[in-house]
Amino acid sequence: MSEIPAKATSSEDTSGGTAARDAAGPLGAETWQSSPPGSMYDYIKVASFSIGPDGLIDQWSRRAAQLFGVSAQEAVGKDPIEAFVSTELRERGHRKMAEILDGREWTGVVPFRMPRDRTADAGGPASGARDPHVRDPHVRDPHVLDPHVPGQYGPTPYTEGIAEVYVMPTETESGEHAAVCIVVDVRALRRIETDLAASQAIFGQSPFGFLLFGTDLKVQRANRPFAAVFGGRADDHRGRTVHDYLPRGEADRVQAALRRVLESGESVTDMQLVGPAPDSAERRHWSINLYRVHSGSGRPIGVAGLATDVTRRHAAAREAAHARRNLALLNEAGARIGNSLDLETTARELLDVVVPGFCDLASVDLYQGLLAGDESALNSRSLADGSAELRRVAAASAVADVPYLEASGGDGVVEVGAVHRYAFNSPCADALRTARPQFVPAASGGLIQSTLAVPMVAHDTVVGLARFARTKGSEPFNDRDRALAVELAARAAVCIDNARLYRREHERALILQRSLLPPDDPEASGLDIACRYLPGNAATEVGGDWFDVIELPGHRTALVVGDVMGRGLRAAVAMGELRTAVRTLALLDLEPAEVLSALDEIARGLGAPGSPSSPAPGPGGGVQQATRAARRAGDADLSEVYLATCVYAVYDAVTRRCTFANAGHLPPVLVEPGEGALMLDVPPGMPLGVGGEPFEEVEVELPEGSLLALYTDGLVESRDHPLDEGLSAFRSALDDPSPALEDVCDHVLTTLDTHHGEDDIALLMARVQGLPDDAVGDWTLPREPRSVGRAREFTRAQLTQWDLEPLVDTTELLVSELVTNALRYGEGEIRLRLLLDRTLVCEVWDAGLVQPRRRRARDTDEGGRGLQLVGLLSASWGSRRTPRGKTVWFELPLPDGDSAAVDPTEALLSLY
Repeated sequence: MSEIPAKATSSEDTSGGTAARDAAGPLGAETWQSSPPGSMYDYIKVASFSIGPDGLIDQWSRRAAQLFGVSAQEAVGKDPIEAFVSTELRERGHRKMAEILDGREWTGVVPFRMPRDRTADAGGPASGARDPHVRDPHVRDPHVLDPHVPGQYGPTPYTEGIAEVYVMPTETESGEHAAVCIVVDVRALRRIETDLAASQAIFGQSPFGFLLFGTDLKVQRANRPFAAVFGGRADDHRGRTVHDYLPRGEADRVQAALRRVLESGESVTDMQLVGPAPDSAERRHWSINLYRVHSGSGRPIGVAGLATDVTRRHAAAREAAHARRNLALLNEAGARIGNSLDLETTARELLDVVVPGFCDLASVDLYQGLLAGDESALNSRSLADGSAELRRVAAASAVADVPYLEASGGDGVVEVGAVHRYAFNSPCADALRTARPQFVPAASGGLIQSTLAVPMVAHDTVVGLARFARTKGSEPFNDRDRALAVELAARAAVCIDNARLYRREHERALILQRSLLPPDDPEASGLDIACRYLPGNAATEVGGDWFDVIELPGHRTALVVGDVMGRGLRAAVAMGELRTAVRTLALLDLEPAEVLSALDEIARGLGAPGSPSSPAPGPGGGVQQATRAARRAGDADLSEVYLATCVYAVYDAVTRRCTFANAGHLPPVLVEPGEGALMLDVPPGMPLGVGGEPFEEVEVELPEGSLLALYTDGLVESRDHPLDEGLSAFRSALDDPSPALEDVCDHVLTTLDTHHGEDDIALLMARVQGLPDDAVGDWTLPREPRSVGRAREFTRAQLTQWDLEPLVDTTELLVSELVTNALRYGEGEIRLRLLLDRTLVCEVWDAGLVQPRRRRARDTDEGGRGLQLVGLLSASWGSRRTPRGKTVWFELPLPDGDSAAVDPTEALLSLY
């Protein structure tokens, strides 16, 4: 036993190793020091025992007790073949034992029996700081067998195992043959081979970079994929630190993470790093995972790192983020651009979307000709070559130092509202010419680094230019940004062009509507008139509100206020047709209810091809034709039905009586002197165009100085103010009116909510100023020839009293002609009435229903020239029906008027 002492188990007894080291001196300390934790013996439990010359066990190590599950007290003195080899292999085992005792070495694999509950402990502990298989030497594990405790292995059932045995022959002091056996569990070896293969597969065959850092945070080992990225061979990286691979900031961050993992044992997952690759300025992105590595005894021996190049993943994520941003911008543009039909507002909405989400500065320029409503500018040569004038309608900036973009390189700053041109050779002008976006070079030394000039194209027409700029520090524009800018500009261009077309149609409809309204200062006999018309704002279409003041024969006046339901050009056209029809019907001197009935038939026929706008004169023929046309139109297209409300009033300045008829309109308001405002009780009737219901009339006597107001619903109703509230406020505004009627109108519009712009507003106000009694001459004449002479006498006397001597001869002549016709063709008593106001009106009344008809007399006729003479000498003449017959009248201008009187002699001679 000289080679191995009988009780030498230094690998198992650290105290013995320490004593031997102390005795050996310096050289012995270096040669015989015990293996540090983490050596291979932590993983491979090598057991040993010795066999004496008699073939029995005489030495039994602790590891042998752990491997075979038998204590030293039970093993020493036993035959190992009988104790540990199964029955069917014992004969072969005894032969081998005999050969060994003859002095032969032997190595082989031997099946053996071991306790079942020790199977898991046969191969030694696994790596890990808190691994349950690592035994604390100061704490007894009840699952670990103590070889000094007899009988611990008693009746434990056995299981088969395989051990690799190396037998070395020895000799005793007496020269007898013995043996020392070294035993290793084959299962532990196979497990180590598997672990090594797996480690080699992970470390050596992994496509990812793998590093092993020691406790000093230096590289202990690197695999080939890592070396392929950072250059050199894998062994060349041994001893390096992270500062050799990464920029200082990133390297400090990784080193702190390594130290934290080494100290705490907490892993780091998906740590993102950015840095350049060797010999390249390209920025690379890596994802690194760090975890602590332990020895077999559980002691930390370093940190492993697995690095993955995720540059492509970052690029894909950046592309996806850009795509999401672009989609979000397009969605926002769809929701925010085009909510208004105003050009400037739409341009500002575009800039609100792109700044600062897409760019740092932006501006929108539109062609000046288009803004001015000049349609010919669309085909102008300057527009085609990009040199036409543009107006900057909107600008936005996220940079305080640069509020506006320059017109072009070095041409100066263009503020909002300014008119400018782009140089012919500039990229902006080229973009306007070609309708393609252009990159604008950045000025040297400026804050802008990238600018896009994008033409705004709508319906194949360039309407302006949008410019987007990014400052230094931002990412320059690329092709993807250019495509997005084109899409945003195109959406805004369509909305701007729609707003331009709407503005054009709105202005045309407004011009049409204003052309159909009466002048600002209409005049009427016996009335002081004031009126106001307020169109809706630009965001609403033109409505169908209208009013009119129509002078009727006999110093009477028709007051009309109406509202066509609907908006736009069609409503304005319908309003014009109805207004024309009202004036035509008024000149026929029909009663107010008859006028509305005829208007109702006309409204039912509006929109039908070929339908008349107004009935022709006659007792119902034209009305029937309009009714048939209306029915055909209703059958053809119900969407063309027009509805309108209207109030029609006829005021007689002589009697100060006013007759009202209402077709679904708001009632008139009357303010008598010293009284509060009240709404007249006029039956509302059905709106025009409904049909089937007659209209009623109401006659009211208006006191001298009273105030009459007609209006549309836009004055008293809005989204924020209901109708009842508006009517009450309107009546309150008319209480104690000012003497000046214009001031009353202004006070009403100022007091009420008239700036909502939701609907047109029409207001017509009239103050009653009846004719005085001395301005009226009225006589009744019997049906006899001498009444002609008496009529001339009454006329001469009255005109002399009015100081109208220059009109005496003409008036006498015309009065005698009308009275003569009444005697010859009329019936009943004859009434002569002279009215003096702004003109002189003469009326002859009789009970006959036959209307006079003017005809041209032949040269040989002795009569038939009376009405021709009346037409020549008077300013106007006519006849109208009355409840008891008819009235024939003529009108003469006063001597101080603008029209000169016609010489009766010349007029008589002109008839022959």
